[in-house]
Amino acid sequence: MPLRRCRNCSAVSTERCPPLEIICSRVSISESKLKPFYSLVANITAEELGHVELVSNGVALLNNGPGAPDDVEADISNAPFADMKDIRLAASFLSNGGGAMPMNSNGASWNMDFVTTTGNVIIDLLHNFHLECGARLHKLRVYETLTDPTGREVCGYLLVRGGVHAHAYALALEKLTGVDIKKMLPTPNINLDKIPESQKYLDEGSHRRLYRFSADDYKEMAGIWQGEKALPGDPPGTLEVVDGPPTGGKIPELEGTPSAFAPDYAPEEMFEIATKLYKKSR
Repeated sequence: MPLRRCRNCSAVSTERCPPLEIICSRVSISESKLKPFYSLVANITAEELGHVELVSNGVALLNNGPGAPDDVEADISNAPFADMKDIRLAASFLSNGGGAMPMNSNGASWNMDFVTTTGNVIIDLLHNFHLECGARLHKLRVYETLTDPTGREVCGYLLVRGGVHAHAYALALEKLTGVDIKKMLPTPNINLDKIPESQKYLDEGSHRRLYRFSADDYKEMAGIWQGEKALPGDPPGTLEVVDGPPTGGKIPELEGTPSAFAPDYAPEEMFEIATKLYKKSR
């Protein structure tokens, strides 16, 4: 049979890889031959999913108002949402109930066009490094915008953990190229000792830990991270890989926004109806 080149992965064989198959030859080869880098990206991805949940709950807490929870008979004539006109994207509150949605501050929804995967491990790791530095800039700007303790707490934690990810990608690139990219960190050049909400996470050593989210997989990333030193601007110590995810927090049970329901069902009535339906379904 004549040799064919796969459209997905450029592998040459007698058979073409399935056109919709995600795990084609190039991905399999990359995973086996470049296992430490594959494992690093996989574990960071797992933590980023947790960060999405953290930010979503932080947004919900910030938007859990206005009006006291016991103010069932909300007076909508007092324009309870007047402050919403001053936010950048008021439509996100009007259409999403104050929750977080995968969109930017202009309302543009996230899509796969934002994903960069070239197949060149150095370019892709460099792109990830760039994204972590960009995310740090955004967190700092959000922090400088907020005075609310909930929002600042979220930023303080994410600044520490995002710094870990940027450091990890810098070390991976150094292993591949010999270039000491970690000298560029932190970018922006603002040390976390200026962020009070980050201090407890630095004190407990969160800036030195990469978490392994599988009991049996992804051990190879230790070759990139384990035994290296913390960045000069952070508390000193040796970097370590920790088996298992970090301790999570309790997702808050929000009280609801009475003025958002007025003059419809009160939150208590909605809860009563939902409870009856749940019991009936059992």
